Amino acid sequence: MTEVATASAAATGIAMATEKAAKELSPEEERVLIRDIALTAEANTKEGDSFFLITQKWWQHWIDYVNQDQQPNNSNNNEGSSSLSGNSDSNGVGISKRPSGIDNSDLISDGPAEDANSDDGVEIHDTLLEGRDYVLLPQQVWNLLFSWYGGGPALSRKVINSGLSQTEFAVEVYPLRLQLLVTPKGDRSIIRISKKETIGELHRRACEIFHLNLEQVCIWDYYGHRKHALMNDMDKTLDDANIQMDQDILVEVLNNVNDTLVTDGTSITDNGFADKEATSVLLEPSKSSLSIAGGLSANKIASKGYSAEQLQNQTLGCPNKESDNHFGNSGVSTRGTFGGLTGLLNLGNTCFMNSAIQCLVHTPEFARYFREDYHQEINWQNPLGMVGELALAFGELLRKLWAPGRTPVAPRPFKAKLARFAPQFSGYNQHDSQELLAFLLDGLHEDLNRVKHKPYVNSRDADGRPDEEVADEYWANHIARNDSIIVDVCQGQYKSTLVCPVCNKVSVTFDPFMYLSLPLQFATTRSMTITIFTCDGSALPSTCTITVPKQGRYRDLIQAVSNACSLKQTEEIKLVEIRNHLIHRFLDDSFVSLSTIKDDDHLAAYKIQKSATGNLLLQLIHRRQEQETSDAQRWKPFGTPLISSLLCDDVIRSGVIQTIVQTMLTPLLKEGIEYSDDSDPSTSGMARDPSDHGSGEVDTNCASSSINKVLPKLPLQLVDESKTCIDLSAGDEKAINLSAMSHVVVYLDWTSKLLEKFNINYLENLPEVFKYGPITKKARTEPLSLYTCLEAFLREEPLVPEDMWYCPQCKEQRQASKKLDLWRLPEVLVIHLKRFSYSRSMKHKVETFVNFPIHDFDLTNYVADKRSSCSQLYELYALTNHYGGMGSGHYTAHIKLLDENKWYNFDDSHISPINEEDVKSPAAYVLFYRRAKSDTSGTSSAGSRRARDKTSYKY
Repeated sequence: MTEVATASAAATGIAMATEKAAKELSPEEERVLIRDIALTAEANTKEGDSFFLITQKWWQHWIDYVNQDQQPNNSNNNEGSSSLSGNSDSNGVGISKRPSGIDNSDLISDGPAEDANSDDGVEIHDTLLEGRDYVLLPQQVWNLLFSWYGGGPALSRKVINSGLSQTEFAVEVYPLRLQLLVTPKGDRSIIRISKKETIGELHRRACEIFHLNLEQVCIWDYYGHRKHALMNDMDKTLDDANIQMDQDILVEVLNNVNDTLVTDGTSITDNGFADKEATSVLLEPSKSSLSIAGGLSANKIASKGYSAEQLQNQTLGCPNKESDNHFGNSGVSTRGTFGGLTGLLNLGNTCFMNSAIQCLVHTPEFARYFREDYHQEINWQNPLGMVGELALAFGELLRKLWAPGRTPVAPRPFKAKLARFAPQFSGYNQHDSQELLAFLLDGLHEDLNRVKHKPYVNSRDADGRPDEEVADEYWANHIARNDSIIVDVCQGQYKSTLVCPVCNKVSVTFDPFMYLSLPLQFATTRSMTITIFTCDGSALPSTCTITVPKQGRYRDLIQAVSNACSLKQTEEIKLVEIRNHLIHRFLDDSFVSLSTIKDDDHLAAYKIQKSATGNLLLQLIHRRQEQETSDAQRWKPFGTPLISSLLCDDVIRSGVIQTIVQTMLTPLLKEGIEYSDDSDPSTSGMARDPSDHGSGEVDTNCASSSINKVLPKLPLQLVDESKTCIDLSAGDEKAINLSAMSHVVVYLDWTSKLLEKFNINYLENLPEVFKYGPITKKARTEPLSLYTCLEAFLREEPLVPEDMWYCPQCKEQRQASKKLDLWRLPEVLVIHLKRFSYSRSMKHKVETFVNFPIHDFDLTNYVADKRSSCSQLYELYALTNHYGGMGSGHYTAHIKLLDENKWYNFDDSHISPINEEDVKSPAAYVLFYRRAKSDTSGTSSAGSRRARDKTSYKY
């Protein structure tokens, strides 16, 4: 169906729903209508559209209500098909009640609205999470639900552009919350405003709140109670102006329009008075008072007529007292001066930051660059950067750490800048040092990008062209937009090959990388434990552990299970995930990656008979009574569901279903039990051959001799298409209409008397796919080669379902196979060892010892570009370590001072020498390698590499 047709159908649906607003639609009608409208709305979302928050609790109730037809198969709650409201019909099957009015009260903050001037006057809690606390609905969906159910309050939010390219859409759930401070009056007010609103709109609202004239007011970025910048570009957005959540905005009232603005950096205190001791930093290069090498300001250089090179030569050779106070000696330290042995104070769980900073600071190319005059390369206008503030803060910290002496440095100014531009690292919680390192490298690159105006580039498809030509074109396009010391030193290029699993279309691209994240894999296989059930009563459930490719697909798992259980040609396997004693999903898509199955999942496989005409699946769900209150009991699911097959007949007799279920349960019967139930003796009997109703053939040679066992009448209830329960224990001749059913759900309600007759322990305690234990942990401490990790990273594997690829030939989203190859290596190669893994219920740290080379890390055979005959050798010079478990632990760094040719342990403020053999440990986390300089290559620098890149590739 085309988008126009879909939109038309949705519009028709809205009109029909409006006409029926006074009447109650069926759950299925509501579900289909909301689904179609939501799909249309989301497909046509644009900037400025409204989405509405609705509490997850109410939404889940509504989902259960409208999905009752699917609930026995798909329900995840502990109540089986019971509704969240707890109502059940007279037959004992839970039927979800129609929700009452929408109630968003649990999203609303108890206090008064902080922005008294807002349109809705409602504030939501600050800690809400999408999917846990609320869902976002398009306006058309909200309008329909509100017309049907009423309630509220309505919590509307706007769609804004987001992402680096500003072409992605996001709902701004939390607009900026800003405190306006008026000077000299001292008034204040808190407002909410979108970060995509302009400075002009903020200006207008401030004047409206404080009853001021536009001509008499100027506003300042007052982050940290410092005047950072005059906000006078009325068309600039708050996002582009780098305004942050919960920061202050200074509203300065001029006595008359001819007053001169104070721009000397004087700080205004909370009460509106000037603080003469506080000074600010103005970000424009021409006004900067930031010191460079030698301690002279940039405008002093201009006034004296010195060139930057002349000044550098003077100050590096003879630093004056002022420069020592600010930065210490700016020259490159020589052997024996002990430069670079300065520690960082731990400000409170900042060891993650300290370890990453020390590794960057001791990267020779960065140490040289930031101790020279790098200010001329700061990109003050880059909207993707931090207006130079991150680079300036890092450069100042680096100079302090390379100054003579060993007094530890407190990195408070740097952490304050970090918290401003990366709020995820604010506060004093422990964080991942690799995540911080990734942010720093990217942020420094944007602040120091030499490209002031990025050209538009269009990378063409390979179309059969040689890889060398395509790779050079991609790299040229990349450095045309990205040219910084970070690119010169740390960025390489890899080849990415995607292959469609359906049409075999091949797509080749060449992408840059800043670091490599390598998995810690011992082998290419994975062990998985699965419980196998038969539907023909021929065997007890059995557990088997099979081996599959670690990067395989569902088809590999199904084939391995089929081989393990000696599947006959007349049989097939149904593989499912069990959750909360119900079937959560069928694993029947052959191309889905096995990575979607977690180690703590529970899987079951069912052997059923194939059918040329197609079968209906019968799902047997076990229930037993559990005490809910002192005087009330309730039937709740337990154990593992069973599956059998039915011929696709329109009508089936209740006795046939009884026989199928009895056959499945036959192996569980206890030996020597005499049955004397109250049912009609004629309705109890032996398990009959179920081949006549298409559910399979009984193996007459099975060890349990189940064919001779007498079975009791079972209390079964079948859920029909109207969600009504049909009692199947009241006779064998009751006709059941199956024509409208896609599957058949039958409840077996186990009484205490019935439980005594079966070994139901076989149905309980379904094992996990993979259980970590002492043996596993011991095995994981065995050495693992860094080369093996690299090979696992470069191995072909299917994409995860969340990252499907659009095949241009199929015109469909496909789970393509992806293969990476290294193409171009950087001067400094950063390697991240992926020690941390996550699943739904646990976090796990891999304590594996990785045997990484310190010298002669040879990547020659791993580079796909064979144009160069030079060896690709690297030397280790730094690494970070992580000791302890997830969410805690401690970070340190091992660093080699190249001038000294000695290794040191950097543990926050404490620095001590270590032997080279002690550098390797199971705690190694991020490795820093530097290209080894051969005798023939001399000492080629990152600068020469940049020049080489720019001259050898055509644009």
